[in-house]
Amino acid sequence: MDTTTELRKFSANLDSLEQIREFLTGLAIKLGLDKGRTYKLCLAVDEIATNIINYGYLKSGITDGMIYVMLRSGKEMLTVIIEDTAIPFNPFENKIPGEDELALPLEERPIGGLGIMLAKENVDEFRYEFENGKNRNIFCVNLR
Repeated sequence: MDTTTELRKFSANLDSLEQIREFLTGLAIKLGLDKGRTYKLCLAVDEIATNIINYGYLKSGITDGMIYVMLRSGKEMLTVIIEDTAIPFNPFENKIPGEDELALPLEERPIGGLGIMLAKENVDEFRYEFENGKNRNIFCVNLR
């Protein structure tokens, strides 16, 4: 299979999350990714997109932000790139909950970090870049 690239842009609001999931699911299934791995990919992307919308744009007062989602597939890898112009946010600089924190009852757990942990655990590779004023979250899933 040749490399395929598809790009879509979405308004940075919570209503767009379903559209992003549909876009990802459609291509992932077409490429032969099984339902379980497709679900995990969508979960990872959903967690990061939610952070971009809530913290990168809305919390900083930006109400007309956009999220660009690019899917690139080759013979062995599906890569999803989410790009935005919100405030810089490197998910790897945030504390991930440890086993001790995860063992606490929900009401006692500190807020934050769980979505980033889910993103890391549900794809084969997760990276972040900030370049030319743009955040880039990169998710990779092996197709084989």
